[in-house]
Amino acid sequence: MFAQEVWWVTGASSGIGGALARALSSRGASLILSGRNVAALEAVARECSDALVLPFEATDFDRIPELAARAWDWKGRVDALVNNAGISQRSLAIETQFSVYQRMVAVDLLAPIALAQALLPRMVKAGGGRIVAISSVAGILGAPMRSAYCAAKHGLIGYHDSVRAENEHLGIQVHVIAPGSIRTDVSRNALTADGSRRGVSDPVIDNGMPPAEAAGAILAAVEAGKRELVLAKGAEYDIAQLRRRDPEALFDRMSEMVRAGYAKSMAGSTGKS
Repeated sequence: MFAQEVWWVTGASSGIGGALARALSSRGASLILSGRNVAALEAVARECSDALVLPFEATDFDRIPELAARAWDWKGRVDALVNNAGISQRSLAIETQFSVYQRMVAVDLLAPIALAQALLPRMVKAGGGRIVAISSVAGILGAPMRSAYCAAKHGLIGYHDSVRAENEHLGIQVHVIAPGSIRTDVSRNALTADGSRRGVSDPVIDNGMPPAEAAGAILAAVEAGKRELVLAKGAEYDIAQLRRRDPEALFDRMSEMVRAGYAKSMAGSTGKS
């Protein structure tokens, strides 16, 4: 598996996306690398044996059909799409401007939907393919300071679950990945209440799972045919399971976290009120 397959990875310039590209290349796959940072994409491409750099702005929806055609035509197929590109958020809902919700839903939900919709008919016609959606533990539960992010990541899971149900018998395999804390710039790049970049990281992210380890676990899950993987450890894994096992207990736990000062400590680390 993976050898001689064509994988399209979005958000491939760093973090999970970059680690997945390198891991897939080491297993013999050809890579289509997408994101906004051309220089960073080219740096990742140099670490891969066979890669096409296809940069674009995730919310440039009018270009998606053209980009899907270019990606497909490169090798005559795309065996797998990794919907990985996204941004996060750190702000209380009551303080967050509506434009932040619009941006988050556009980047984290509508952009991956647009890409999957463009490729899905081609994959079905070709006899099958894979879609790997990188959601989040925040796509399973409602985490404080992440209302926009949670909304988009919940939607991402719902969309991909529906696509799986409708197309599995046509050869489409859909894998939803829900990471917890991975050692990336996700918190540093998160949007604050006014839409500005947060600029600082969280200790839990800095001490999180290395991206290369995450990439290995994701590919192992894909190879095993797992439809969903909660890629988290410790408390993050436990609360994801608690959402389904005992939601009332989880709601109490999240509310108590805020009452105990979680939101204030997060706001303080950004230097904003």
